[in-house]
Amino acid sequence: MGSVSIQSLDKIYPAAGKNPAFHAVKGIDLEIQDGEFMVLVGPSGCGKSTTLRMIAGLEDISGGTISIDRSTVNDLLPKDRGIAMVFQNYALYPHMNLFENMAFGLKLARTPKEEVMRRVTDAARILGLEQILDRKPAALSGGQRQRVAVGRAIVRDPKVFLFDEPLSNLDAKMRVSMRSEISKLHSRLKTTMIYVTHDQVEAMTMGDRICVMKDGRIMQVADPLTLYHQPENLFVASFIGSPPMNLLRGRVERREGRLVFVEAAESDAVFVPLAGALAQRAEKNLGHEVVLGLRPEAIYDEARGADTTPLRARVELSELMGSETNVYLKTGAGTVIARLHTERRFAVGEELVVYLALAKAHLFDAKTERVIR
Repeated sequence: MGSVSIQSLDKIYPAAGKNPAFHAVKGIDLEIQDGEFMVLVGPSGCGKSTTLRMIAGLEDISGGTISIDRSTVNDLLPKDRGIAMVFQNYALYPHMNLFENMAFGLKLARTPKEEVMRRVTDAARILGLEQILDRKPAALSGGQRQRVAVGRAIVRDPKVFLFDEPLSNLDAKMRVSMRSEISKLHSRLKTTMIYVTHDQVEAMTMGDRICVMKDGRIMQVADPLTLYHQPENLFVASFIGSPPMNLLRGRVERREGRLVFVEAAESDAVFVPLAGALAQRAEKNLGHEVVLGLRPEAIYDEARGADTTPLRARVELSELMGSETNVYLKTGAGTVIARLHTERRFAVGEELVVYLALAKAHLFDAKTERVIR
């Protein structure tokens, strides 16, 4: 069993010299199931790596409890917690070959030679390193070095694997390859994995569930599709997704007997007629400041039934991506990004009519930044 339970977890760095005290993690609660792949994601300084290091025992806890396999580990040394950690820096011993690097921790623990051989051989087979165990780190690519670091963790047979941005030093192609390898590894081992990254694409493609963090707090915990389609607040809506969700600030008004969203702009403001479930949610906030959210792929280049409403705007930028084009459209107060399924490159300044799929739109309270249900 490798479940992890975090309750009211706090981390406060005390004042030092001219630097005031810093509250890095603010009373978070998180339950991670046995065998789950949990991703902690957020911008730099959100507290995700600090949380991981507290689970590992590399950072003191200012408050709260951490339990692994239902046992509180607050006062246990890292080696006694049943965890193995893979860092951004591979931390391989340059004078040792791969076998010796992977076996080093087991030898320190005085594991019998036969058991060391079995564990290292098994890990090397899983990671495709059998043929190069006699090489030293200097002779390896970045991806191979990262696999050795993962192998060193596997041989410990831990209850929980902890990954702290392990792919940050790899190039784009190698990152994609290692992403799939770690996901396949999780499928084989079925061991609990907690993975920290600032890359929301990594989070969406790898995690069973994702914990989105900001300023030391948890913003939302859910599976990838729930985060994408049902964000609880503006931060999650804007952070998850590439390109990000379009967010237009304005007010809900009633004009000529119809509810409309009116963008907050001095000129050329966007007016969006509201209907259906979106109008029902908007009516409760009549006259209030709200934020209208819509994913780029929910904006079309042609009308698709009664649920789409036209928007006329001018092209600021056009990004041809191959089978689709990202078009940046100027509105009265900002920019709307449309992901259109076309291979056409639009001219800057061109006037374009696109259609908003309001059935897929979200409304957020401008003050609380919470979604309006």
